Amino acid sequence: MPLPARLLAFDLDDTLAPSKSPLPAQVSDVLIRLLQHVAVAIISGGQIEQFRKQVVAHLTGAGDEALSRLHLMPVTGTQYYRYLDGHWQQLYADNLSADEKKQALTVLEDKAREFGLWGSETWGPILEDRGSQITFSALGQTAPVAAKKAWDPTGAKKNMLAAAVQQLLPGLSVRSGGSTSVDITRQGIDKGYALGRLAEVSGVPISEMIFVGDRLDPDGNDYPVVRTGVATHAVTGWEDTVGYLETLLVDV
Repeated sequence: MPLPARLLAFDLDDTLAPSKSPLPAQVSDVLIRLLQHVAVAIISGGQIEQFRKQVVAHLTGAGDEALSRLHLMPVTGTQYYRYLDGHWQQLYADNLSADEKKQALTVLEDKAREFGLWGSETWGPILEDRGSQITFSALGQTAPVAAKKAWDPTGAKKNMLAAAVQQLLPGLSVRSGGSTSVDITRQGIDKGYALGRLAEVSGVPISEMIFVGDRLDPDGNDYPVVRTGVATHAVTGWEDTVGYLETLLVDV
């Protein structure tokens, strides 16, 4: 029985792996099997280095043909990588200007300090220039998963910060990202944008894709894919994702 889509697109953190953590062995196994049959895309706010550590390093058994079906879309799809001629190559990057970056960094820090969200003890830098995205991570990029989950379990802190920063940056897009993060990009940059770009560069129409994510609720950073009309499947963690993919692959 054929799979129900030509391409399956995934969020990364809390969909394929715990936040900023390597793919669990069960996820690596099922993704490698999936790549034997269809194209796979992974869309996340992290940089390509994060993709290499979390994903690529754990797909070593996939083989070149399977990896050629994998589309990596870091920084919310503003960068795009494919496995060509034996290595990963960047095919495009939609970077912010120097002025846009400076303004975003300044406003984020000012508002985070004003709201008491600028920590003194963190796991890495709080602010990060990702080229096409500026990211605020309240506890630093490498904070333990447990600490991240405990910092803002309802999302109220980061939603408050995002709303306040957006008012001061009307020319840019400010939104809640992962469990402790706020992301700033150009207007219109979100996972819906990423899916549109993916359809353009892959030749696979959105009507022949399925998107799998853990934050498809209206306040979630996966929600923008809904407006594209893509078929979606909501999960609550990587275990859910494995279960879903196993059901798809059982008769393939």
